[in-house]
Amino acid sequence: MADPRGFLKVRERSLPARRPVPVRIRDWKEVYEEQQRADLQEQAGRCMDCGIPFCHSGCPLGNLIPEWNTLAWRGDWPDAIDRLHATNNFPEFTGRLCPAPCETACVLGISEPAVTIKQVELTTIEEAFETGTVIPLPPERLTGRTVAVVGSGPAGLAAAQQLTRAGHTVAVFERADKPGGLLRYGIPEFKMEKAVVDRRIEQMTAEGTRFRCNTEVGTDISWAQLRSRYDAVVVAIGATVARDLPVDGRELDGFVQAMDFLPPANRAALGEHVADQVTAEGKHVIVIGGGDTGADCIGTSHRQGAASVTSLEIMPRPGEERSPQHPWPTYPMIFRVATAHEEGGERVYSMSTKEALNDGTGRLRALRVVEVRSGASGFEEIEGSERELRADLVLLAMGFLGPLTESLVEELGVELDERSNMRRDGNFMSSVPGVFVAGDAGRGQSLIVWAIAEGRAAARGVDAFLSGGHSDLPAPIAPTDRPLTV
Repeated sequence: MADPRGFLKVRERSLPARRPVPVRIRDWKEVYEEQQRADLQEQAGRCMDCGIPFCHSGCPLGNLIPEWNTLAWRGDWPDAIDRLHATNNFPEFTGRLCPAPCETACVLGISEPAVTIKQVELTTIEEAFETGTVIPLPPERLTGRTVAVVGSGPAGLAAAQQLTRAGHTVAVFERADKPGGLLRYGIPEFKMEKAVVDRRIEQMTAEGTRFRCNTEVGTDISWAQLRSRYDAVVVAIGATVARDLPVDGRELDGFVQAMDFLPPANRAALGEHVADQVTAEGKHVIVIGGGDTGADCIGTSHRQGAASVTSLEIMPRPGEERSPQHPWPTYPMIFRVATAHEEGGERVYSMSTKEALNDGTGRLRALRVVEVRSGASGFEEIEGSERELRADLVLLAMGFLGPLTESLVEELGVELDERSNMRRDGNFMSSVPGVFVAGDAGRGQSLIVWAIAEGRAAARGVDAFLSGGHSDLPAPIAPTDRPLTV
């Protein structure tokens, strides 16, 4: 354990300061400033000898949280990163992007502010990169077996790195011009600068992983061809079929899906020329959807110079504290303020969109909305609550329905489950022998920490398939595992 009396001596939870709003909305750099090492180590020392570390139940990767908290508290950074990398290929990603279900399961969090687990994780990996501790780990020998990984998001990258280190020859196919998937073009620069992705790709390339960008499987090369050329295929294409808004006027010019808005914005932030880019500059923006993607749209709109930003959510505003429906150690539905929400705009809850209104030229001018409440058969409109909200641009951030699998079904005959995700067995293999599924393509829309865990687990399934049933790779989760909820 860390400091035996740390949680008694340090009662307050301390995180890095956020850069002032007027400063940070003028650039695309990450929001958080660096935290002093002494302060971070003091926070790590709050990790208590709780007997049963419930933080493990909140983390699908099985991170050895009390161990690396103790090592960070001591300043033993080399051993800390060894313990962290033992279960997580990319702590620099999760340390920035994961909502930290481990912290909501922290035993100290029952009566005191939880340990800043996520920040200890991020500091540990950044210390390792700064000191050159993160080095390529190529395999000692090659197996002669080949694997194609389709998709270079967190699930695909985790599977690829594990399989490369196991000695297989791995090629990662990515339809974009650079690897990273949504890590590169979906996550805004102010949440994670792309240099963070680049340095990990450089390590993987040095280890032997090959990246084939600008290649869309199903178009540039068929799934059948890929399966015939490689001994195994890992499908990690994510869940990219976006949920739409079925209202009158949806066809008007002014509606944009979040994943059609954020990638061009990311490219522009990186200095690339983007033709016909839709921006929020000078516009009254409405973001429909209150999740992380919605917050990303809000922060991006502020940086592009929106005239106003309003966030609409059909669900009621969550409470400030855990409800009886979300007892510890489950992940609670509580009111949270992302960095984008600090930067301005209005958050409106219990609001449903009824119609999009035309300005007379085929462009959007406003949304007609109505307040709703929960009823016996779903949401019920509140009489007399209709109103118009001015809107030049509406960004749809309502989540995703599943993966784009039409060509997979046609060419390989893979089976889908009742939610239109790819069905897989206990080893993450689909109904087609040698074709494995990892991440959102099989699980449905989920968190980055689950994607990495699935990539690692699927890699074990592939390795066992190629090695006659045996694998030394770890398998942190089963395909049927779900987040700790009630």
